[in-house]
Amino acid sequence: MPRSKNKVASRARRKKILKKAKGNFGRRKNLFTVAVNTVEKGYNHAYSGRKIKKRDFRALWIQRINAAVREHGLTYSVFMNKLKTNEITLDRKALAEIAFSDAEGFKAIVDKVK
Repeated sequence: MPRSKNKVASRARRKKILKKAKGNFGRRKNLFTVAVNTVEKGYNHAYSGRKIKKRDFRALWIQRINAAVREHGLTYSVFMNKLKTNEITLDRKALAEIAFSDAEGFKAIVDKVK
C-alpha cells in the first residue's frame, strides 16, 4: 500500500508560515525553512515586546507623576507614601493621566494628600 502524504494539509501549513513571513527581505519571504526561523523569531520578539511595553509605560507614568508632584513641592516617593496612608487608591496610570490632562484636578489630589 502506498504511503499517504496529505499534500493539502502540508501545503496549507507552509502557506500559513509564508503568509506570516510576507514583507521580509530576500529568501526570508519565500523559502520555507528560512521563513520558519524568521516567523519563530518574530513570535519571540512579540512576546518579549509585550512585557517591555508594560515596563516602559509604567516608567513613563512614574516620570509624569514625579514631574507634576515636584511642581507642588513633593517628591514622587513621598507623594506615593502619603497616598497610601490617606487610603487613596488611584493607580499610576490614572494619576499620570490626571497630571497630564487636568492640572487643577491633580492639584486638588496633592492638596488633599498634604
